[in-house]
Amino acid sequence: MKILFLNLPYKFTLSRASRWPEKTKSGTLYYPYWLSYAAGVCLEKGYEVELIDCITRKMTIRQSIEEVLRIKPDYIMGEITTSSCLEDYEFLKKLKKRYPDGKIIIGGTHATALPEQVLTECSAIDIVVRQEYDFILPEILKSGDELSTVDGISYRENGIIKHNKNRVWTEDLDELPFVSKIYQKYLNVNDYFYAFARKPMIQIFSSRGCPFRCNFCSYPETMSGRNLRKRSVENFVDEIEYICKEMPEIQEIFIEDDTFTADRKRVIEICDEIIRRGLKPVWSCNTRADLPYEVMKKMKMAGCRLLVVGYESGNQNVLNETKKGIKLEQSLEFARNTKKLKLKVFGCFMIGLKGDNLETIEETFQFAKKVYPDMVFFQQAVPFPGTAFYDWVKTEGYLKTEDYSKWLNSEGYLDCLVNYPYANSKEIEKLRDKLMSRYYFSFTYIVKTFLRNLSWQEFKRVTKAGFTYIRFRIKKLFY
Repeated sequence: MKILFLNLPYKFTLSRASRWPEKTKSGTLYYPYWLSYAAGVCLEKGYEVELIDCITRKMTIRQSIEEVLRIKPDYIMGEITTSSCLEDYEFLKKLKKRYPDGKIIIGGTHATALPEQVLTECSAIDIVVRQEYDFILPEILKSGDELSTVDGISYRENGIIKHNKNRVWTEDLDELPFVSKIYQKYLNVNDYFYAFARKPMIQIFSSRGCPFRCNFCSYPETMSGRNLRKRSVENFVDEIEYICKEMPEIQEIFIEDDTFTADRKRVIEICDEIIRRGLKPVWSCNTRADLPYEVMKKMKMAGCRLLVVGYESGNQNVLNETKKGIKLEQSLEFARNTKKLKLKVFGCFMIGLKGDNLETIEETFQFAKKVYPDMVFFQQAVPFPGTAFYDWVKTEGYLKTEDYSKWLNSEGYLDCLVNYPYANSKEIEKLRDKLMSRYYFSFTYIVKTFLRNLSWQEFKRVTKAGFTYIRFRIKKLFY
């Protein structure tokens, strides 16, 4: 039995696996890592597997369908996102018309949050897999037409949409294959790029699930849950060692966990094992601003180069409203410690969160100048279905539209989808872009950070991202 994992074609270089599925302003493009993990599981179970990234291969709808016809899979597995779903539906309908023999399975954040809607809106989809779907797929493949026995799916039976109970979360993540081997087998690592990472980079997970309660984050609510589940230290470092030895072209490993440092004791154990084995990886990860200096120092010793941290806001009340669980004093201490250790920081801030207004947004900018990350991202809060933030803006009547065709503008970037009492969506977008320009084009940033602290390799990487962003800003002037 053959299953084709297809990162569906799209008119923009969209990262469906990203928590912000859009054409990024810095040129970032994620690996299709959910599809890749699932492909690895099916491969280990003995199924015939193909994995094609239509985005990186710049395949048109016609070319993508022709490739499916050539492969003739029994099942086609893809993902959709809220921002791309309507065009994804059109592709899937055309695919089903040309190739009715292949059963189409769809997963991802949007399909998990709204399975009934997805199956209603797109008759071409046979099955929706909810949440993480690595081990659901082999159960579908061996079930035949007895889908009632498969947990974690939604499907049609005699024209009626049915939702089976959720699948129990996979606790032993050592059962997962090394996704790096799947990338190596099916993808070109040079096709993927992080604005803040050395190229070529690679994305892997050491854990799934996030125990924290940020009310705007869609991944814990849809794909990975709130219970932190971890690979063993040995298993995870085995993959780091594999990358170091078998993929020497990789310049940076990005640990894609929602919060890699959620279990600090385990982080220290991982770092000690990296050091014990004599490995020299360069890596970065997502973290929180409550990370202690001692853990940070150990991470630096084990090869950590950069920390991605969600500061989110410079106003304590806004942080409380978002259930961030962080104090501003912790963020200031975090920033001081990273500078002591010379760890680079990518600081993420959001505007338009619950509790925000024009004054608190300016406080956020001034706070960004205090913590002064090497790279910064100001983004409007996005009401992804399945999040408490979505429920709040909808209840308050702030949601601008539920027409998903309007999520992305004509350039492929996420529009602001919320009209606030203090600023409408267009005003928020202009404010967001102004904050980015105020930060990056300041004399202090250009002289102290951009010119003084970059190696030649760093200079090339940041320059590429910078010029991509400048082109975006120029287009906005005429948009």
